[in-house]
Parts: sequence; structure tokens; C-alpha cells
Amino acid sequence: MKCDMVDEIDEKIVNALKENSRKSNVQIGSAVGLSEGAVRNRIQALINSGTIRKFTIEVAPSIRVRSLTMISVDPSSPTYAISKKVESLSGIESIYEVTGEYDIVCVVSQRNIEGLNQTIEEIRKLDGVVKTNTVIVLRTL
Repeated sequence: MKCDMVDEIDEKIVNALKENSRKSNVQIGSAVGLSEGAVRNRIQALINSGTIRKFTIEVAPSIRVRSLTMISVDPSSPTYAISKKVESLSGIESIYEVTGEYDIVCVVSQRNIEGLNQTIEEIRKLDGVVKTNTVIVLRTL
């Protein structure tokens, strides 16, 4: 199965896993009208195709301080190379390569402001990073 071959049932399975990645295949199957085995096979195919890359948890926002950090990359530096360096830093939840004034947007999550500041400083020190702009998340809906 290729990433672009995701059908409506696969989308329902993915949405169920986004809602709660610990849902059993039986629960998902009941919701989408498939057997446990069919759900298991579809999830495995979604993993094999790269559609599902990882299963994760969401930590209560009150426990962590989160930011969106936008990164501008020097035109002579490959954006992907900078993204890979950022990915290796502590507290990076996700990375998006984007269009516009900035080239990369990452979600940074730390226990406190000091930890958040440390991660942002590490990003700023990376060769190829021209500038950053960080906004702190006040509320997640």
C-alpha cells in the first residue's frame, strides 16, 4: 500500500489511532466495520507504507511548556540537513518544513521555561540557521 492509496476506512483507522493510540484493534474494527484481523493487517500496511510513522502519547499541557519555533535557514544550507540536526535536540516534538518567511517550524516541549530557552539557544547555534522566532503556547484546544 502506498501513502497515496489510503482509502476512507484507512482514514477512519488513522483518526481512531490519533484520538487514542492505545485503542485495541477490536475497538477500532467495531467502529469501522472490520474484523480485528483486518484492522491489524491494515495498520501494518499503513506502517509499512510510511503513512503511520510512530505511535505516541500526548502529555497534559500543564506538565510541559510548549513553543512553536520558526527557523530561517541560510539559502546555501539544505533545509533537510538543518531539520535533521534540530530533530536530534532535546525537547523537539515535531518538525515541519514550510513555505514563507521561515523554512522550518518545530514544536518544542520542555518541563520549564529554562529548558525551553536552552533548546532554542541550541537551535540558534546550529550552522545554517539565520534567525528564529519563537511563540509560547498558552492553551491547546
